[in-house]
Amino acid sequence: MAAKPSAPFPRSILIDQGLADKFLPTQLFPEKFEDACQSVGHPVNLRRHPGYDHGYYFITTFMADHLPHHAAALTT
Repeated sequence: MAAKPSAPFPRSILIDQGLADKFLPTQLFPEKFEDACQSVGHPVNLRRHPGYDHGYYFITTFMADHLPHHAAALTT
């Protein structure tokens, strides 16, 4: 059994999910991750985007939001 962390990750988690992703119904299950975060009171921002899949254009569309999110985590 893995050790339970003594404190939650100190920042919120940012996730962008394309709703047209072919892996969504069989492999990804972001709602389970969201539920797990909620069950322990950890902030998560799960943004769902209609019409996006798992490809290059999806990643480049939302990268500009993720860079400052991660940069802020590195400075605290």
